[in-house]
Amino acid sequence: MPTTSARLLSLLSLLQARRDWPAALLADRLAVSSRTVRRDIDRLRELGYPIATSKGPDGGYRLRAGQDLPPLFFDDEQAIALAVALQLATTASAGIEEAAARALRTVRQVMPSRLRHRIDTMRITAIRDPASERNPQVDAEVLLALSTAVQAREVLRFDYRPVSAARVRDPAAPRRTEPHHLVTWGGRWYLVAWDLDRADWRTFRADRISPRTPTGPRFTPRQLPADDVASFVTSKFSTTGGQPCRGQVILDLPAETVSQYLRDGVVEELTRDRCLLTLSSWSWPGLAATIGMFDADIEVVGPTELGAAFELLAHRCTAAVAH
Repeated sequence: MPTTSARLLSLLSLLQARRDWPAALLADRLAVSSRTVRRDIDRLRELGYPIATSKGPDGGYRLRAGQDLPPLFFDDEQAIALAVALQLATTASAGIEEAAARALRTVRQVMPSRLRHRIDTMRITAIRDPASERNPQVDAEVLLALSTAVQAREVLRFDYRPVSAARVRDPAAPRRTEPHHLVTWGGRWYLVAWDLDRADWRTFRADRISPRTPTGPRFTPRQLPADDVASFVTSKFSTTGGQPCRGQVILDLPAETVSQYLRDGVVEELTRDRCLLTLSSWSWPGLAATIGMFDADIEVVGPTELGAAFELLAHRCTAAVAH
């Protein structure tokens, strides 16, 4: 039979794994009597764990949430998963990076040496898209307010700051939406919602949202015009699908360099210093201009419309210089 300390840890791990535990099932899993389970439950309560007892023939126990955070017990897999998640959270652009780093140091400090060694040998470095470094941080309280409204299915009112002052139409009018999902894309946070005033689906940047209180009435969620939220968001932002103009070029740049600056598109390595880029856009001049951002020689593979777009841009640039 395991020692009392080991049995208490096993019991705590079981209580954290599911919502309700019948007393008889706990006794069976721990290979002890129901009386021993009751004594162990009392010991955990003395240590500060809020454990509720349910009455009846199938009575059992439940680990409730308390005012204070009691000591937690994690098995090896859970501890490693927690450490990995905290490392990824340090680049979340959600205003929690510093707190995640502190939490990771705290978790690592209390880990047994065997787990610290495993964490140190698999330390993750999350590399952010260079373009995302310019993304503004989102206040953690804003993310919490948006997430709460999504979960509660309550109408959300908020002020939405435009990209520039020139686009201000009616700064005093708040947006009224039915919030459905809070997502990340390209290092930014977005709220997917049904705009009640415009009667259409909209995707709002979270860093430009200032929620108003209180929230509105509850609503019945509408069906997204896509199979899932990932497909919906991808169709809004992706340049590799749903765009009418698709072309290929050869760039005199390493594939690794080009891929660092693309949110979408397919990059194939031809040689160490050359690559094949396949990209889509809403127009041929727009596609040519996007490709032209790379400081490298360009060879158009096709189609002919893309070559004509480069000629048009060259003519416009020459005229701009002449003026």
